[in-house]
Amino acid sequence: MAKKLIIVLLNTDPATPGELVAPLFQATVAAAMDYEVEVVLTGRAGELAKSGVVDTLRPRDDSSKTVHDLIRDAREAGAKFKLCSPTREFGVEPLIPEIEEIVGGAYIISEAMTDGTVTFTY
Repeated sequence: MAKKLIIVLLNTDPATPGELVAPLFQATVAAAMDYEVEVVLTGRAGELAKSGVVDTLRPRDDSSKTVHDLIRDAREAGAKFKLCSPTREFGVEPLIPEIEEIVGGAYIISEAMTDGTVTFTY
């Protein structure tokens, strides 16, 4: 049985923040269920790591929570957030405090190929 969940946010566009609800909610629930959870931001979704960006995004116009609130919820449940290093070239500094580590593409591949790990991509 898998003990680790990796959620790779790659194709999720910050311009459509409603797309972020499901993966961030799944990260929160899996972490609350005591699974090891990592959320890796890469590609266009790497913009979510930039301080100030996620504070302005709301999943819906009438939402009381920002995307940053959803990230904080997942982090408080135990999910770890990582940023893929090539994304830094697109000017995502300064980073939100929830980003714990900068990883490379080889990290994602090696972790996804490990027995006991399930990988979701969005």
